[in-house]
Amino acid sequence: MYPSSLNRSPFSLRPALSIAALALTLGLAGCASGPKDDLSLMPAQLDQQTSRSGLFTQPVKWSRERPGCQGECPKLTVDSLAFPGHPRLTELVDHALAAMTWVDTQNPAPYDTLDSFEAYYWKTAASRDEVQLTARTRYRNERLTVVELDAGQYRTGMAHGITGSQLLNWDNTAEKALTIDNLLAPGARPAFDAALREEHTRWLDQHADAIDNRDNFNRMWPFASSDNVGLTDLGVLVKYQPYEIAPYAWGQPELLIPYERLRGILRPQFLPPQS
Repeated sequence: MYPSSLNRSPFSLRPALSIAALALTLGLAGCASGPKDDLSLMPAQLDQQTSRSGLFTQPVKWSRERPGCQGECPKLTVDSLAFPGHPRLTELVDHALAAMTWVDTQNPAPYDTLDSFEAYYWKTAASRDEVQLTARTRYRNERLTVVELDAGQYRTGMAHGITGSQLLNWDNTAEKALTIDNLLAPGARPAFDAALREEHTRWLDQHADAIDNRDNFNRMWPFASSDNVGLTDLGVLVKYQPYEIAPYAWGQPELLIPYERLRGILRPQFLPPQS
């Protein structure tokens, strides 16, 4: 969990460089057509067992204060992953976490790895600054790895921290990141958005605050589509930032579109085979 100062954040972190854009700059993005359509990357039997297979991971975990600092000191915490034997994925996770700390959309970040971010951070951080960077696998099978990246920052003098997350879909065999365009069939984005809107409506039906005054809630927090998607055992997960489609108290909303609803929308290789 983030420190209390970060938990109270009413702002969402808007990374200047998305996973898709970063993968392109590193030459790691999948081609437009993606893997062969006749090879399913999803297992026929969908259960939690599949999340225990796939790429081996090793923790990259440490917490430090600015070297030589006395008294109240800035802090940097990393709880990430390395993928032995898969340096391209390890590199992408490292670069992406670093990129998520930079929120200036007008200028490029002066660093591109966690090591270079740390050096920059110690030079610029104020006494109460705190940054937490986390990577964890949300789903794994022998062909796919889905990683969730989270960044939380508190800067001295701010009333609240800022937080944000991104989902990374990785093709283990092709050694490439998969964007939403790689996952969807050609021309299927409107159908995907329609399915997502249906799940959004069902999600709101579970919240008394939205049910009591749906018109007012929809005016304050209208539906929005998102490219922040991840493949799972049960369907496609769509994760939103705080305040993106709901009040901050609702956290980072997650909507799940079942695979059966996505037939004809996802490319065939990202659907489980029909029995």
